[in-house]
Amino acid sequence: MPNIAIINVMTKAERTALIALPIVILLGAGVAWAGSQGSATVGSVPLFALCVAVAFLVQWLVFIPAYLRQTEKFFDITGSLTYISVTSLAVALSPVRDGRSYLLLALVIIWAGRLGLFLYRRVHKEGGDGRFDEIKPSFLRFLNVWTIQGLWVTFTAAAALVAITSSQRQPLGWVAGLGALVWLIGFAIELIADNQKSQFRANPSNKGKFINSGLWAKSRHPNYFGEIVLWLGVAIIAVPVLQGWQWVALISPLFVTLLLTRVSGIPLLEKRADEKWGGQPEYEKYKKETPVLIPKL
Repeated sequence: MPNIAIINVMTKAERTALIALPIVILLGAGVAWAGSQGSATVGSVPLFALCVAVAFLVQWLVFIPAYLRQTEKFFDITGSLTYISVTSLAVALSPVRDGRSYLLLALVIIWAGRLGLFLYRRVHKEGGDGRFDEIKPSFLRFLNVWTIQGLWVTFTAAAALVAITSSQRQPLGWVAGLGALVWLIGFAIELIADNQKSQFRANPSNKGKFINSGLWAKSRHPNYFGEIVLWLGVAIIAVPVLQGWQWVALISPLFVTLLLTRVSGIPLLEKRADEKWGGQPEYEKYKKETPVLIPKL
Protein backbone atom coordinates (compact mmCIF):
# COMPACT_ATOMS: atom_id res chain seq x y z
CA MET A 1 0.00 0.00 0.00
CA PRO A 2 2.67 2.64 0.82
CA ASN A 3 4.27 2.09 -2.56
CA ILE A 4 0.95 2.60 -4.32
CA ALA A 5 0.36 5.76 -2.32
CA ILE A 6 3.76 7.13 -3.35
CA ILE A 7 3.03 6.45 -7.03
CA ASN A 8 -0.35 8.19 -6.72
CA VAL A 9 1.22 11.43 -5.49
CA MET A 10 3.80 11.47 -8.27
CA THR A 11 3.41 13.94 -11.08
CA LYS A 12 2.89 12.68 -14.61
CA ALA A 13 6.49 13.62 -15.46
CA GLU A 14 7.81 11.65 -12.48
CA ARG A 15 5.77 8.58 -13.41
CA THR A 16 7.18 8.83 -16.93
CA ALA A 17 10.70 9.03 -15.51
CA LEU A 18 10.02 5.98 -13.32
CA ILE A 19 8.99 3.99 -16.40
CA ALA A 20 11.82 5.34 -18.58
CA LEU A 21 14.61 4.62 -16.09
CA PRO A 22 14.64 0.80 -16.39
CA ILE A 23 14.09 1.04 -20.15
CA VAL A 24 17.19 3.22 -20.53
CA ILE A 25 19.23 0.80 -18.42
CA LEU A 26 17.99 -2.18 -20.44
CA LEU A 27 18.92 -0.44 -23.69
CA GLY A 28 22.41 0.13 -22.33
CA ALA A 29 22.62 -3.52 -21.27
CA GLY A 30 21.52 -4.61 -24.75
CA VAL A 31 24.25 -2.59 -26.43
CA ALA A 32 26.76 -3.87 -23.86
CA TRP A 33 25.83 -7.47 -24.73
CA ALA A 34 25.95 -6.97 -28.50
CA GLY A 35 29.21 -5.02 -28.45
CA SER A 36 30.82 -7.62 -26.18
CA GLN A 37 30.59 -10.34 -28.82
CA GLY A 38 34.19 -10.70 -29.95
CA SER A 39 35.41 -8.29 -27.29
CA ALA A 40 38.63 -8.74 -25.34
CA THR A 41 38.08 -9.61 -21.68
CA VAL A 42 39.35 -8.43 -18.33
CA GLY A 43 39.29 -11.55 -16.22
CA SER A 44 36.00 -13.03 -17.36
CA VAL A 45 34.29 -9.69 -18.03
CA PRO A 46 34.07 -8.41 -21.62
CA LEU A 47 36.01 -5.15 -21.83
CA PHE A 48 33.29 -3.46 -23.88
CA ALA A 49 30.65 -4.28 -21.24
CA LEU A 50 32.96 -2.97 -18.52
CA CYS A 51 33.28 0.35 -20.36
CA VAL A 52 29.49 0.63 -20.65
CA ALA A 53 29.10 -0.07 -16.93
CA VAL A 54 31.65 2.63 -16.08
CA ALA A 55 29.80 5.13 -18.33
CA PHE A 56 26.62 4.68 -16.28
CA LEU A 57 28.39 4.45 -12.92
CA VAL A 58 30.14 7.80 -13.41
CA GLN A 59 26.80 9.50 -14.08
CA TRP A 60 25.19 8.05 -10.96
CA LEU A 61 28.12 9.00 -8.74
CA VAL A 62 28.14 12.62 -9.92
CA PHE A 63 24.33 12.78 -9.74
CA ILE A 64 24.43 12.46 -5.94
CA PRO A 65 26.23 15.78 -5.18
CA ALA A 66 24.49 17.42 -8.16
CA TYR A 67 21.07 16.61 -6.71
CA LEU A 68 22.04 17.56 -3.16
CA ARG A 69 23.39 20.92 -4.36
CA GLN A 70 20.60 21.32 -6.95
CA THR A 71 23.02 22.17 -9.73
CA GLU A 72 23.38 21.17 -13.37
CA LYS A 73 26.65 23.04 -13.88
CA PHE A 74 28.69 19.83 -13.98
CA PHE A 75 26.36 17.87 -16.24
CA ASP A 76 28.00 18.61 -19.60
CA ILE A 77 31.57 18.41 -18.33
CA THR A 78 30.77 15.06 -16.68
CA GLY A 79 29.53 13.73 -20.01
CA SER A 80 32.71 14.85 -21.76
CA LEU A 81 34.96 13.40 -19.06
CA THR A 82 33.03 10.13 -19.29
CA TYR A 83 33.82 9.86 -23.00
CA ILE A 84 37.49 10.41 -22.27
CA SER A 85 37.50 8.05 -19.27
CA VAL A 86 35.81 5.05 -20.88
CA THR A 87 37.81 5.35 -24.12
CA SER A 88 41.06 5.66 -22.19
CA LEU A 89 40.02 2.70 -20.03
CA ALA A 90 39.33 0.63 -23.15
CA VAL A 91 42.79 1.37 -24.56
CA ALA A 92 44.55 0.86 -21.22
CA LEU A 93 42.95 -2.54 -20.53
CA SER A 94 43.00 -3.85 -24.09
CA PRO A 95 45.52 -6.70 -24.44
CA VAL A 96 46.44 -5.47 -27.92
CA ARG A 97 46.87 -1.77 -28.70
CA ASP A 98 47.22 -0.79 -32.32
CA GLY A 99 47.16 2.32 -34.49
CA ARG A 100 43.37 2.20 -34.84
CA SER A 101 42.93 2.24 -31.07
CA TYR A 102 45.23 5.21 -30.56
CA LEU A 103 43.67 7.09 -33.48
CA LEU A 104 40.15 6.64 -32.09
CA LEU A 105 41.32 7.58 -28.58
CA ALA A 106 42.89 10.79 -29.90
CA LEU A 107 39.78 11.76 -31.86
CA VAL A 108 37.47 11.16 -28.90
CA ILE A 109 39.72 13.11 -26.50
CA ILE A 110 40.01 16.08 -28.88
CA TRP A 111 36.25 16.22 -29.50
CA ALA A 112 35.14 15.61 -25.90
CA GLY A 113 37.72 17.94 -24.39
CA ARG A 114 36.86 20.81 -26.71
CA LEU A 115 33.08 20.41 -26.41
CA GLY A 116 33.14 19.84 -22.66
CA LEU A 117 35.11 23.01 -21.96
CA PHE A 118 32.94 24.98 -24.37
CA LEU A 119 29.66 23.88 -22.71
CA TYR A 120 31.09 24.20 -19.20
CA ARG A 121 32.17 27.80 -19.79
CA ARG A 122 28.84 28.65 -21.40
CA VAL A 123 26.78 27.28 -18.51
CA HIS A 124 28.90 29.07 -15.89
CA LYS A 125 28.82 32.30 -17.88
CA GLU A 126 25.04 32.19 -18.19
CA GLY A 127 24.60 31.03 -14.59
CA GLY A 128 22.84 27.79 -15.43
CA ASP A 129 20.95 25.79 -18.01
CA GLY A 130 17.25 26.53 -18.32
CA ARG A 131 16.50 22.99 -19.49
CA PHE A 132 17.00 21.74 -15.92
CA ASP A 133 14.94 24.31 -14.01
CA GLU A 134 11.85 22.09 -13.70
CA ILE A 135 13.80 18.82 -13.54
CA LYS A 136 16.30 19.43 -10.71
CA PRO A 137 13.84 19.41 -7.78
CA SER A 138 12.58 15.94 -8.74
CA PHE A 139 14.86 13.09 -7.66
CA LEU A 140 13.48 10.70 -10.29
CA ARG A 141 13.49 13.14 -13.20
CA PHE A 142 16.98 14.43 -12.44
CA LEU A 143 18.31 10.88 -11.98
CA ASN A 144 16.70 9.90 -15.27
CA VAL A 145 18.51 12.72 -17.10
CA TRP A 146 21.88 11.57 -15.76
CA THR A 147 21.08 7.95 -16.63
CA ILE A 148 20.14 8.99 -20.16
CA GLN A 149 23.52 10.70 -20.42
CA GLY A 150 25.12 7.33 -19.63
CA LEU A 151 23.15 5.80 -22.50
CA TRP A 152 24.09 8.77 -24.71
CA VAL A 153 27.78 8.14 -24.08
CA THR A 154 27.31 4.41 -24.68
CA PHE A 155 25.47 4.79 -27.98
CA THR A 156 27.60 7.63 -29.31
CA ALA A 157 30.97 6.07 -28.47
CA ALA A 158 29.88 2.53 -29.37
CA ALA A 159 31.78 2.40 -32.67
CA ALA A 160 35.03 3.62 -31.11
CA LEU A 161 34.73 1.34 -28.07
CA VAL A 162 33.90 -1.76 -30.14
CA ALA A 163 36.89 -1.17 -32.42
CA ILE A 164 39.25 -0.60 -29.49
CA THR A 165 38.08 -3.64 -27.51
CA SER A 166 37.63 -6.02 -30.47
CA SER A 167 39.68 -9.20 -30.53
CA GLN A 168 39.98 -8.80 -34.30
CA ARG A 169 42.72 -6.48 -35.55
CA GLN A 170 43.41 -4.99 -38.94
CA PRO A 171 46.20 -2.59 -39.98
CA LEU A 172 45.21 0.98 -40.69
CA GLY A 173 44.35 1.42 -44.36
CA TRP A 174 42.56 3.77 -46.70
CA VAL A 175 39.23 3.23 -44.91
CA ALA A 176 40.70 4.60 -41.68
CA GLY A 177 42.19 7.49 -43.62
CA LEU A 178 38.80 8.27 -45.14
CA GLY A 179 37.17 8.10 -41.71
CA ALA A 180 39.77 10.45 -40.23
CA LEU A 181 39.18 12.92 -43.05
CA VAL A 182 35.40 12.81 -42.54
CA TRP A 183 35.93 13.33 -38.80
CA LEU A 184 38.21 16.30 -39.44
CA ILE A 185 35.63 17.96 -41.71
CA GLY A 186 32.87 17.46 -39.15
CA PHE A 187 35.03 18.69 -36.27
CA ALA A 188 36.04 21.81 -38.20
CA ILE A 189 32.42 22.63 -39.03
CA GLU A 190 31.31 22.20 -35.41
CA LEU A 191 34.24 24.21 -34.06
CA ILE A 192 33.79 27.10 -36.50
CA ALA A 193 30.01 27.20 -35.99
CA ASP A 194 30.32 27.27 -32.18
CA ASN A 195 32.97 30.00 -32.31
CA GLN A 196 30.89 32.11 -34.70
CA LYS A 197 27.87 31.88 -32.41
CA SER A 198 29.94 32.69 -29.31
CA GLN A 199 31.38 35.79 -30.98
CA PHE A 200 27.91 36.82 -32.15
CA ARG A 201 26.50 36.57 -28.63
CA ALA A 202 29.48 38.41 -27.14
CA ASN A 203 28.66 41.48 -29.22
CA PRO A 204 26.23 43.69 -27.20
CA SER A 205 24.69 45.06 -30.39
CA ASN A 206 23.39 41.55 -31.18
CA LYS A 207 21.41 41.20 -27.97
CA GLY A 208 17.96 39.81 -28.74
CA LYS A 209 18.92 38.95 -32.31
CA PHE A 210 19.40 35.59 -34.01
CA ILE A 211 22.56 34.63 -35.86
CA ASN A 212 22.28 34.34 -39.65
CA SER A 213 25.87 34.91 -40.74
CA GLY A 214 28.87 32.68 -41.43
CA LEU A 215 28.03 28.99 -41.43
CA TRP A 216 24.69 29.92 -39.87
CA ALA A 217 23.73 31.48 -43.19
CA LYS A 218 24.12 28.04 -44.79
CA SER A 219 22.35 26.00 -42.10
CA ARG A 220 20.21 26.81 -39.08
CA HIS A 221 22.18 24.25 -37.07
CA PRO A 222 25.64 23.83 -38.65
CA ASN A 223 27.22 22.75 -35.35
CA TYR A 224 24.86 19.76 -35.18
CA PHE A 225 25.65 18.90 -38.79
CA GLY A 226 29.35 18.88 -37.90
CA GLU A 227 28.66 16.64 -34.90
CA ILE A 228 26.85 14.07 -37.03
CA VAL A 229 29.60 14.09 -39.65
CA LEU A 230 32.45 13.58 -37.16
CA TRP A 231 30.76 10.57 -35.54
CA LEU A 232 30.18 9.16 -39.00
CA GLY A 233 33.95 9.44 -39.45
CA VAL A 234 34.55 7.48 -36.25
CA ALA A 235 32.18 4.74 -37.44
CA ILE A 236 34.02 4.50 -40.77
CA ILE A 237 37.33 4.02 -38.94
CA ALA A 238 35.78 1.20 -36.90
CA VAL A 239 34.18 -0.69 -39.82
CA PRO A 240 37.18 -2.91 -40.80
CA VAL A 241 37.25 -4.69 -37.41
CA LEU A 242 33.50 -5.14 -36.84
CA GLN A 243 32.17 -8.69 -36.77
CA GLY A 244 28.87 -10.38 -35.92
CA TRP A 245 26.81 -8.51 -33.36
CA GLN A 246 29.50 -5.83 -33.18
CA TRP A 247 27.90 -4.24 -36.23
CA VAL A 248 25.45 -2.75 -33.72
CA ALA A 249 28.23 -0.17 -33.21
CA LEU A 250 27.01 1.56 -36.36
CA ILE A 251 24.15 2.79 -34.19
CA SER A 252 26.60 5.53 -33.15
CA PRO A 253 26.09 8.05 -35.99
CA LEU A 254 22.44 6.98 -36.37
CA PHE A 255 21.80 7.68 -32.69
CA VAL A 256 23.52 11.06 -32.84
CA THR A 257 21.41 11.98 -35.88
CA LEU A 258 18.17 10.84 -34.23
CA LEU A 259 18.99 12.58 -30.95
CA LEU A 260 19.88 15.90 -32.55
CA THR A 261 17.13 15.99 -35.19
CA ARG A 262 14.20 14.39 -33.38
CA VAL A 263 14.70 14.55 -29.61
CA SER A 264 16.73 17.08 -27.64
CA GLY A 265 18.59 19.13 -30.22
CA ILE A 266 16.91 20.81 -33.15
CA PRO A 267 13.27 20.44 -31.99
CA LEU A 268 13.93 22.29 -28.71
CA LEU A 269 16.02 25.04 -30.30
CA GLU A 270 13.56 25.54 -33.14
CA LYS A 271 10.73 25.86 -30.62
CA ARG A 272 12.65 28.45 -28.60
CA ALA A 273 13.55 30.38 -31.74
CA ASP A 274 9.93 30.43 -32.89
CA GLU A 275 8.87 31.72 -29.47
CA LYS A 276 11.46 34.53 -29.63
CA TRP A 277 11.38 35.62 -33.25
CA GLY A 278 8.37 33.90 -34.81
CA GLY A 279 6.39 36.33 -36.97
CA GLN A 280 9.31 38.68 -37.56
CA PRO A 281 9.77 39.07 -41.34
CA GLU A 282 13.56 38.71 -41.23
CA TYR A 283 13.40 35.55 -39.14
CA GLU A 284 10.62 34.01 -41.22
CA LYS A 285 12.64 34.74 -44.38
CA TYR A 286 15.75 33.18 -42.82
CA LYS A 287 13.79 30.12 -41.75
CA LYS A 288 12.24 29.70 -45.18
CA GLU A 289 15.47 30.07 -47.16
CA THR A 290 17.97 28.30 -44.85
CA PRO A 291 18.04 24.48 -44.47
CA VAL A 292 17.48 23.24 -40.96
CA LEU A 293 20.54 20.95 -40.93
CA ILE A 294 22.43 20.08 -44.14
CA PRO A 295 24.16 23.30 -45.32
CA LYS A 296 23.20 24.67 -48.70
CA LEU A 297 26.02 25.10 -51.19
